[in-house]
Amino acid sequence: MPKNKLKKFAELNSFSNVLQPQNIHTGINPFQFKGKWGESFFCNTNPIVLEIGCGKGEYTVGLGKAFPNKNFIGIDIKGDRIWNGAREALEQGLHNIAFLRTQAEHINSYFDKDEISEIWITFPDPQEKKIRAKKRLTSPLFLDRYRKILKPRCPIHLKTDNVSLFNYTLSIIRDEKHYLLESTDNLYADAQINEPLLKEIQTFYEKRFLAQGKSIHYIKFSLHEGSS
Repeated sequence: MPKNKLKKFAELNSFSNVLQPQNIHTGINPFQFKGKWGESFFCNTNPIVLEIGCGKGEYTVGLGKAFPNKNFIGIDIKGDRIWNGAREALEQGLHNIAFLRTQAEHINSYFDKDEISEIWITFPDPQEKKIRAKKRLTSPLFLDRYRKILKPRCPIHLKTDNVSLFNYTLSIIRDEKHYLLESTDNLYADAQINEPLLKEIQTFYEKRFLAQGKSIHYIKFSLHEGSS
């Protein structure tokens, strides 16, 4: 492992805004902040927003700066990536920002029913092979996981450069009768999309895609009130 990565991992262990659970949490062995993130970690009752697959945490940090009356948690399995956002948040004294190092499929082990008020999915792996469709972060399997932690009618945002993932997500929303709130296949050419900071905050990958002349696709939707 490169020395720079080792240094980042060592620093990550000392960051007060990063949680790196070592055990598999179950009903018998529950995660200490599940259902208690507001009162026990952030020490407030403000809404909690997740960025799933946060990478370097650009949205987690950018939104955290802009909305101090909300709490933001970036989730990613790669510690050398979240190190960037976690360090920036600490350096700027942003106490409404945290990072959870875990795989996205385990989110129900860390958050309780109606604990989350909003979800961002920014430039995820599109998992284009059909056999990996269940791995897509907007697959029915993942949407069911979100339903178990997301308050009713609260929004999910997807930003992607991948037209296949964009069209797939629209088809899932239609077929499962979720609520499509906004969508565009060319975000920066669409003057009708007015989500706050949607165009102002850009991830590392988004900047790369824009430099390559790619269109950025965006969807905002909420889930139907199915069983959870």
